[in-house]
Amino acid sequence: MPGAAGLITVMHANPPLSPDVLEQAAEWLVLLNASTVSDEDRQACERWRGEHPDHALAWARAQRLMGKLESLPPRLAMPALNRPRSTGRRSATMKLTGVLALLPASWLGWRLADNKGWMADHHTGTGEQSSLQLADGSIIKLNTATSIDLRFDAVQRTVVLRHGEILIQTAKDTASARRPFVVRTNEGLVEALGTRFSVRQREGQTDVAVYEHAVRVEPRRAPISAYLMLESGQSASFTARRAGTAANVAAGSDSWTHGMLMADRMRLSDFTSEIQRYRGGLVRCDPAVADVRISGTFPLRDTDLALNMLANTYPIAVRKRLSGYWVTLEPS
Repeated sequence: MPGAAGLITVMHANPPLSPDVLEQAAEWLVLLNASTVSDEDRQACERWRGEHPDHALAWARAQRLMGKLESLPPRLAMPALNRPRSTGRRSATMKLTGVLALLPASWLGWRLADNKGWMADHHTGTGEQSSLQLADGSIIKLNTATSIDLRFDAVQRTVVLRHGEILIQTAKDTASARRPFVVRTNEGLVEALGTRFSVRQREGQTDVAVYEHAVRVEPRRAPISAYLMLESGQSASFTARRAGTAANVAAGSDSWTHGMLMADRMRLSDFTSEIQRYRGGLVRCDPAVADVRISGTFPLRDTDLALNMLANTYPIAVRKRLSGYWVTLEPS
């Protein structure tokens, strides 16, 4: 086993740490939280922390993670680690290593302190998808890492998209003739006008694609004159202040509803970002191949297969470390 030193309680930055160091920190975290931990184990961990500054930084990150998790109820803390069914020490170590690699302190403040998604009415985890039929007969499909709240009453049919992406097939409202169907995001709202459409919440913007009929886009800080009408086959992105410009819906943009990612001359860096949404751990693209254009249809329910297909078709190597929790796409 490794060893450890002075506890750093505040991290002002998140310097890159090697996978080996993160794995060692995860090993110590598992060991020191086991019922069989001894004084000798604690002393050995203290020595390890003092052997190198990176050890202290990794341990600080591990302690910060545990501090966040301990402040949450068990039903919230468990999804944060997305623990495997196996309770073996090695499984726990690998899962924690992936969490430490993926979740720097800034992410923890965003994901854990705010409990984003965990308290929503409906949510999916990373790589999960689900379908939901609403009381009015409308159907919502939730993509990976998505959370929504429902506000249905005598005067409204509102879906609050907190994170992620949804596709909606609205049904005719038989309860009231004047009960609009609205999706509300951080940037504003999308009102359905009898339609099939998707909405994706990104950082600072909302993406909308219309597959049938039409929707009206209303940025929350824009004047009524700036509202945008999107017809079937059109898409747009909007912020809180502006509605953007209508464009053609990208081919295969709803292929995720069939568990597939359709790429048509997609930049490898963009492909990496999409795959990351469906895969636990960390996926990175070497800048040397970031602009490589790829095309094809890739399975989202088996991202290992998708990565293997990529490597077999293009001059791309898929380098996996930490049992696949750390993946880098690089030149072959």
